[in-house]
Amino acid sequence: MCKSVYCIIFFFLVSANSVFAQLSGGDKNLHLYLLIGQSNMAGRGVVDAESKEVNPRILMLDSLGQWVPATDPMHFDNLKLVGVGPGIAFAKEMLANNSNIKIGLIPCAWGGSPIKVWRPGAKYFKARPYDDAITRTKLAMSQGVLKGILWHQGESDNDSLKSSRYMASIEQLIQHLREDLEMPKIPFIAGEIGYFNKRDFINPVINQLPNKVNQTAVVSAVGLTDKGDRLHFDTPSARELGKRYAIAMNQLQKIQR
Repeated sequence: MCKSVYCIIFFFLVSANSVFAQLSGGDKNLHLYLLIGQSNMAGRGVVDAESKEVNPRILMLDSLGQWVPATDPMHFDNLKLVGVGPGIAFAKEMLANNSNIKIGLIPCAWGGSPIKVWRPGAKYFKARPYDDAITRTKLAMSQGVLKGILWHQGESDNDSLKSSRYMASIEQLIQHLREDLEMPKIPFIAGEIGYFNKRDFINPVINQLPNKVNQTAVVSAVGLTDKGDRLHFDTPSARELGKRYAIAMNQLQKIQR
């Protein structure tokens, strides 16, 4: 009986250590990606059967700061509206050529948020988008390695006046992120807003980013379709956007090596 108890205890300790090793600081095979911006990053596509498929190698940090299997909807900015975004499709594509890693997604987007609230100390209703993102990312970084940042925002700044100030704001955002996360070369990828929007002031500005800031890229929204509101990507387009983010991320990461 005594030996049996010791065996049980030993098995428990080995199992616990194994789980901890998978999700602990120093686990270089847990690749982390921060997802920030507004509603099209959070996701507003209609949830379907594919949305609930679980890939054990794709995790997300939930609202309580716990790692759980990643399924759509991932974000929690608006529980009545949130749906399919680009995050999981991005993760699947990043896993395609690397069987040794897991992906940890850190959802931190807030629907409707203008770029002016994405700075230290800024408040957006009851949330502090930038501060919350830094807090959640640092928590995740204690368990894995941050590999990149995905940004999709601009619908709230898509007019002649706000777009004229947008580049200075996004440059400042990237600087703050890199300083606060102590990663001066972390890849940052922005996405174009949908071309189905009523106006297109912001995309010409966003597309200047790679010429202004090192280790950045922009993914195209050409050919993507909306869900009928001329604002939000439908489910197939959100997933296609995620794949485009992955292609751009892989290219930036290759440059870093």
